[in-house]
Amino acid sequence: MNLYDKLVNKEEKIAVIGLGYVGMPIAVAFAKKVNVIGFDLNTEKIEQYKIGIDPTNEVGDEAIRHTTVDFTSDPTKLQEAKFHVVAVPTPVKADKTPDLTPIEGVSRTIGKNLIKGSIVVYESTVYPGVTEDICIPILERESGLKCGVDFKVGYSPERINPGDKVHRLENITKIVSGMDKESLEEIANVYELVVEVGVHRAGSIKVAEAAKVVENSQRDINIAFMNELAIVFDRMGIDTQEVVEAMNTKWNALKFQPGLVGGHCIGVDPYYFIYEAERLGYHSQIILSGRQINDGMGSFVADVIIKKLIQTNKVVKQSNVVILGITFKENCPDTRNSKIEDIIKRLNEYEIDPVIIDPYADPAEAKREYGIDLVPFDMINNADCVVFAVGHDYFKDLTAVQIDGMFKDLPNKEKVIIDVKSILDKKELQEENYSYWRL
Repeated sequence: MNLYDKLVNKEEKIAVIGLGYVGMPIAVAFAKKVNVIGFDLNTEKIEQYKIGIDPTNEVGDEAIRHTTVDFTSDPTKLQEAKFHVVAVPTPVKADKTPDLTPIEGVSRTIGKNLIKGSIVVYESTVYPGVTEDICIPILERESGLKCGVDFKVGYSPERINPGDKVHRLENITKIVSGMDKESLEEIANVYELVVEVGVHRAGSIKVAEAAKVVENSQRDINIAFMNELAIVFDRMGIDTQEVVEAMNTKWNALKFQPGLVGGHCIGVDPYYFIYEAERLGYHSQIILSGRQINDGMGSFVADVIIKKLIQTNKVVKQSNVVILGITFKENCPDTRNSKIEDIIKRLNEYEIDPVIIDPYADPAEAKREYGIDLVPFDMINNADCVVFAVGHDYFKDLTAVQIDGMFKDLPNKEKVIIDVKSILDKKELQEENYSYWRL
């Protein structure tokens, strides 16, 4: 009997290591079919899961309360599993080079608890070669076992889109790969338990690793193109959104939008490709240029804020700026690598300490990550400038009265509204004579 059959018959278990925005939904999905151990070093997070709280909002509290996942922070529990799914973050360092500390650490943890006959599948985004050249040697060293003989390894890049309730694990084609034909089939069969639309069998682990880096780099480049257009159109006095609306009437328009590119995927993954390319002697041109443009958008928006404050006769360093949103994307509590931080830092250079509002973000996480104390929406009534930085539904649903209520008692022409996500009605605000700008 192969491992797949033993999992289905509940004679063996799957362990999901790393229970964040990616790992936790995978664990919950697998638990509907097989026995699952959910492991994370964060004991606070584990305790929340155990009492039925989903801090990620990916599957919801009810799903957590009813799941059969065995949540634990005890690494020895991994010895009970033979199929390991690794979903830890792979960030970049301050110098934009890959930070492999989390994936190296988790490989050591798994290696110390690895048993013969196991399969380890990495989902964390890496540059081609990391799984085989870095992870496998660690697993072998810590376990004393031989890869290919005592255990097998594969790679299946995560494609979950945090906060997206339409494109979910079950309806996104899963790329799978294995170190040999046998492991590939086992891994494909296991993932097909939960991925309804099926899997794509990549030709090798390196191909699968490259596919994930490339798909996010492609999006990054396209957004960078739109951001560059937005910067130039701003100088030309042309509304970028009106250009985009006109362009999108053509059937083959790609429909990308300008914006802040943060988070743990698009804002990070291209640097993994750039790093490995440069290590091999090739200096990236298009991908690196796209990253530089996107990394500069926070400062660009901040400079627009300053310009608008000056145009409305404000004393810049005495101005009250309110920023709506701190998460890296709409309707998601994830604040990792949020480019709102870049706006804040740039405003700080002008001695402006903006007030931040975000009903979706965890106040403790915002404080820990950025040193920011989030403020309740109903406490704001003295703004000179309001920045719609994240397109949360909560902000989209604000009425004209609620928006106006955030400002000081000023003529509308002196009330600055910066609409980074273009979620407001431009015509209506201009008719009311607000000082309105959108990206």
